[in-house]
Amino acid sequence: MSYFHLIAIAALILVGILLVLVLAEPGLEYKVAPIPFELDSHEFVGILASLVDVQIFRGGSFEVLSQGKDFYAAELAAIESARYSINIEAFLFWPSPIARRFLDALTRQARAGVRIRIVIDAIGSIITPDAFFRELRAAGGSVVWYQPIRWYSLKRFNNRTHRELIVVDGRVGFIGGAGIADYWLAEERRDPPWRDVVIRATGDIVSGLQASFVENWLESTGEVLSAPGDFPLCRAVPSVEAPDSVTGFVVNSSPSAGRSTRARILFQVLISSARQSIQILSPYFLPDASVRRELARAVARGVRVTVLLPGEHNNHPIARRASRRRYGQLLAAGIEIYEYQPGMNHAKMLIVDSIWAVMGSTNFDNRSFGLNDEVNIVLINRALTARLQQDFDGDLTLSERVTLESWSRRSFSERVLASAGIVLERQQ
Repeated sequence: MSYFHLIAIAALILVGILLVLVLAEPGLEYKVAPIPFELDSHEFVGILASLVDVQIFRGGSFEVLSQGKDFYAAELAAIESARYSINIEAFLFWPSPIARRFLDALTRQARAGVRIRIVIDAIGSIITPDAFFRELRAAGGSVVWYQPIRWYSLKRFNNRTHRELIVVDGRVGFIGGAGIADYWLAEERRDPPWRDVVIRATGDIVSGLQASFVENWLESTGEVLSAPGDFPLCRAVPSVEAPDSVTGFVVNSSPSAGRSTRARILFQVLISSARQSIQILSPYFLPDASVRRELARAVARGVRVTVLLPGEHNNHPIARRASRRRYGQLLAAGIEIYEYQPGMNHAKMLIVDSIWAVMGSTNFDNRSFGLNDEVNIVLINRALTARLQQDFDGDLTLSERVTLESWSRRSFSERVLASAGIVLERQQ
């Protein structure tokens, strides 16, 4: 055997070892004690904000948009009204009639002198050709790809931006789980449109959404956006807090070398501190041992835990079956699990004690908690949380409850696919 062959074999063995480490590395075990303050107290808010290293914002307005036709209409209206800048970050920006409507509006605004910046994940939107944005670029808009496939960036290949953000003039922001594709509109699909929720925000908290975009714009272009026009709401003196104002913050989450993320800290602390109820809505639900243990502890101390997930309508069937493999342990612990029936439910929501609401791009899986760049808006206001609660309760009426008995009767083929999903579970 030649020296060249020995080197080739050694290289293949090394690649195989690295692949096993990537697929099989155990997750970081999270252990947290409940914060010993009322969940709506200044002390609790301050400690949680410090743990996830964020600025607290107060005031502003927030609108819950629960249908594709509604949030796309609101986003397009904001784009049409822009005077200074439009910043968009998307995991999904796929060729489709709705994407063409966005591009036409953005191109018109670019020609009018509005600064257009778009960051698109290179893998999430791999079906979108670069030429799709030719007209927008010709009008002066900037479109860049996040983590495109390059030899020197292969070590970061698994890090994607899963953030879905639109910020207009630094004053109006949109955050949720919906990208720009035909999934969310009935008139563009034969299948039922995906269910999702987007928050339209104004006020100081938009600066936090802008900062999230700035992070990935820097990583994609090397440019730091610091012009006053990009942060018009930043001021030395905070706004006066009205009695019924919303307290909130924006949690940017990117994987650290030590595997921890702010999103995971946020979710783990809120779950561990719940005293009455935990409601989880997620399209992909693969909680690791730490989360499963914390949810079971919550039930044991009298907290009602309700998990709402997609049913048969799911764009990742193997991930769904891998998720259902975990149901038995959760159901036995007293956790209620429901599966949404009308179509794919892509909304991402955590509501704790009818006080805290977390919305954004984070799924309940390792890819969101440990691999992707994610962003969530965290809001503390009972009226706003009640509005989100309406959506959650409405979805429950369209869902079927999973019992331990029905789960135990799942088909042989599902069990086989679920077992296959174990191999890639930490990548989903």
